[in-house]
Amino acid sequence: MKKILALLLTGAVLAACAGQGVVYKPQAQIMPQHIKKIAVRPILNKTEVFALEDKFYIELYDQFLQNGTYQIVSENNGAEGVVVTTITRYLNIPIQYDSQLIPTVYRMEVWLDVVLIDKSTNQPVWREPAFLGTQIYSASTMPGGMTEVQARDVIWQKLSKDIIKRTVDGFGSVMSENKKKVMQNPEYTTITQ
Repeated sequence: MKKILALLLTGAVLAACAGQGVVYKPQAQIMPQHIKKIAVRPILNKTEVFALEDKFYIELYDQFLQNGTYQIVSENNGAEGVVVTTITRYLNIPIQYDSQLIPTVYRMEVWLDVVLIDKSTNQPVWREPAFLGTQIYSASTMPGGMTEVQARDVIWQKLSKDIIKRTVDGFGSVMSENKKKVMQNPEYTTITQ
């Protein structure tokens, strides 16, 4: 009898928890309260591909302005937080070929090291050492295809939104890849088409 009563009580508790509105939601890790102004440092490019950082910087800066959560200022003009971004790897690999061995589909990957630094303590608030942006696209000679530059622009937009989300929504909103896995794999080298 006691087992049946315990089973019914457990069932009642589970049924109550299964109702609408009962969802596990961990506490968000948000920015320190004193950070209200953010600076976006010019992006560093550690790849062999020339001028990747220019368009990406403009896209990232524009996304911060559009978001409007934090005031965007220069680093010397009262910034309390600084976003430091480094492009560490750039890959553009053909993954599909036609019957004449001409590439028709490519996979582009861009790896970043992104840090948000608290200027008052000069310590990182958060860091994503292997932030990954990917885009699979058809060659520009195919219907609906893209050029390498167009695919890059799509990645810049995705990565910018992810950096904003990581800054505004906090830890757990965006995750980077395992850096050890990336750096110890000789297949991950910087190449383009």
